[in-house]
Amino acid sequence: MIDLAVLVALSTLAVGLVVAVLLRQLPTVRLQLAGLAVLAVVLPLSVVLLSGWVMFHMGDDVKILAVTAASASTALVVALLVARPIGQGIDRLGEASRALAAGDLGARAPEQGPAELAELARSFNEMATNLSTLFDARRELVAWASHDLRTPIASLQAMLEAVEDGLAAPETYLPAMSDQVRRLARLVEDLFELARIDAGVLTLELQKAELVGLIETCVRGLGAEARARHVTVEARVTDGIAAHCAPEQVERVLYNLLANAVRHTPPDGSIAVLASSDPAEVRIVVEDTGAGLTPEAASRMFERFWRGDGARSGGDGGAGLGLAIARGLVEAHGGRIWAECRPEGGTRVSFTLPAAA
Repeated sequence: MIDLAVLVALSTLAVGLVVAVLLRQLPTVRLQLAGLAVLAVVLPLSVVLLSGWVMFHMGDDVKILAVTAASASTALVVALLVARPIGQGIDRLGEASRALAAGDLGARAPEQGPAELAELARSFNEMATNLSTLFDARRELVAWASHDLRTPIASLQAMLEAVEDGLAAPETYLPAMSDQVRRLARLVEDLFELARIDAGVLTLELQKAELVGLIETCVRGLGAEARARHVTVEARVTDGIAAHCAPEQVERVLYNLLANAVRHTPPDGSIAVLASSDPAEVRIVVEDTGAGLTPEAASRMFERFWRGDGARSGGDGGAGLGLAIARGLVEAHGGRIWAECRPEGGTRVSFTLPAAA
């Protein structure tokens, strides 16, 4: 009897494994779940009937068959009811993914059903939202780039036509044409830099750099413009603070932040550059006594081409890419950059860099 029991157990296990392998070949999850439900019912039913045939008389087999068939039918119905919402959730997610693939960026999947399907739907919706944001940013980039390219090109064309028609001497327009060419070159260079940052191919030659000399160089570089605007710029940095960075790129970040602060600080205002460090990172802060920032400006001022409140107005003839490039360069170092209003009034922009070992 024990030998028969072992034989039945091994046979059941072998049949179950074979059928499980076959179920995995079915093309849909719904069919796999239905097949699993049938297997979970038929296999125990067969074993019970075989055991009853061996252990009891024929008259008792009918009772065993009735009880087992009723239990198996109930289990089968419950299994199918459980499988049905799972299949429906997968269908809804499939419909949303097909709509997104067809170009409907507003397609979203309902976050319903079992926890795993709801989590999958949330991840899908988050991906769809990020894609929509990315496409909006691309459209905005093309629109602003077209606008900023069209303006100097139209100006150059008008001046060239005036020279060709004899309405003006060439030397009259040469300084203005030179300015427009420099503006175009700066825009193209900024776009190229952003493309390198987005593609992750920006190469940084990292080294230990003392921040005192680097910050003082940037302050001196903007000294003439600050004096012309009657704005005071000073550095408050102690010796010995060093970062592990690419010095020329950090200079570019700091120069962009200082230039933006100078342009938006009223006459008789002041700007200060501060630096502090801990074992993990160095923090550089640019503070000004300007009008401060709105909540929207504080969250969006590092977006390319954003000009919501004048913080990115390009008053220097730029295209509004300087702060976006600054963010890309800081993040390429593994740091972060953010803006906030000072409690005393004005704006504070901070960024971090890895501390030198």
